[in-house]
Amino acid sequence: MDKKTVTRFAPSPTGFMHVGGVRTALYAWLWAKKNNGTFILRIEDTDKEREVEGSIEHIIKSLKWLGIEWQEGVDVGGPHGPYIQSQKLEVYNKYAQELIEKGHAYPDPYTKEELDQFRAQADKDKRPFLYRDHRPKKFEVWDGTKALRFKTPSIKSYQWVDAVRGDLSAPPGALDDFILIKSDGYPTYNFAHIIDDLEMGVTHIMRADEFISSTPKFLSLYEALGVTPPVLVTLPPILADGGNKKLGKRDGAKDILEYKEEGYLPQAMMNFLALLGWNPGGEKEIFTQQELIEIFDISRIQISGAQMNIEKLNWINKEHIKLLSQAEAIENILNFLPEAYRNPKITPVILERISKWSDVSLMVKSGELDFFFERPEIDKRKISYKDTPQEKTKANLELAIKALEEVKEENFTIENVKNSLMIIADSLESRGEILHPVRFALSGLDRSPDPFTIASIIGKNETIHRLQKAI
Repeated sequence: MDKKTVTRFAPSPTGFMHVGGVRTALYAWLWAKKNNGTFILRIEDTDKEREVEGSIEHIIKSLKWLGIEWQEGVDVGGPHGPYIQSQKLEVYNKYAQELIEKGHAYPDPYTKEELDQFRAQADKDKRPFLYRDHRPKKFEVWDGTKALRFKTPSIKSYQWVDAVRGDLSAPPGALDDFILIKSDGYPTYNFAHIIDDLEMGVTHIMRADEFISSTPKFLSLYEALGVTPPVLVTLPPILADGGNKKLGKRDGAKDILEYKEEGYLPQAMMNFLALLGWNPGGEKEIFTQQELIEIFDISRIQISGAQMNIEKLNWINKEHIKLLSQAEAIENILNFLPEAYRNPKITPVILERISKWSDVSLMVKSGELDFFFERPEIDKRKISYKDTPQEKTKANLELAIKALEEVKEENFTIENVKNSLMIIADSLESRGEILHPVRFALSGLDRSPDPFTIASIIGKNETIHRLQKAI
């Protein structure tokens, strides 16, 4: 019987969640869901100096916004708790004692100043500093007041298979005696995450490429514990938009919840992040959450870096907006409009022009929607179509008024307005001779929705008033 799939996301509470961390969580979650497995959320808080208050709550909020839920974790508990590293120091100490008894760990006898001297001498001799070159002949009894180091059992080359990168290897020089537990009593990442994964039965580890260089350490520790390593799945780096540099805070790596505030849909953000380093095959790019679960496969994760393309995100978000019901779309648009502009009639016009909900606020700020609620000022130099004489433009506007007056107020729809005006437009040398001045008279803008839509929204009386004013 195959072993149950167990994945985890184990962030440090050191600040906001950015796309790189969230993508790691997403891939781990998708793989667990795909295989009817378990996804775990645990917190690696052993670096107390860098911990930021409120980060754990922020991590939970970020993942839940995207629709990522966990079966075990920091806020829901489970059979392998606690899920915060600082609450399970006894567990790490138990495994530390096991390594000491096997001869694979010892207390570090040196002060910081002595280690600095060793490093300085190595630099002077133009050779790499290796702690194992200074390993004491005889080990003290570890009482917890000094750092505990791992005694590398053998210095050798390591070969391993990565689910994405294939066969990888590292030379013997990559191994050294690293710290397992610091002098403050907290375990290091190199030790704690291996124990946590072992205790929780993790089968697949999604990780950033920066951990490849540390893999020989991990493999050496797995061997010392007599443990078979989980499947290692190295994810491609996320690159800054338009470049080959790894995305960082200076390059626009934002708090994931900023995207929520900007009005991106969580299902669109999930869709975008899934494609940020994974190719499902085929030409389809818009996926629901369930579709992603069904088709996700770690064998299709790419090796090369994936670019953070905001234009692509906006397009995906717009496509997901189209999948919403009319009621949902209207509700979201109205929420981003000031109270004076909350007219459901203008929502179709807005919907055509936005890729995220915050674009609604930008439309208001730029004045693009003002003409629906205020009569515009008309620049007479722009009202005529191309070289049409003004007298002819006036005559055409009069024809428009006469035609629209015959349409009843209750029937003043886009279709009826269009039918009335197109009869005139088709009789002219160019349709623009009437459609342009009517649209300009109603909006006062060089670019605006078509005149039929504007007229149906502002109503018959206001439409005719604006055309008369233009004349």
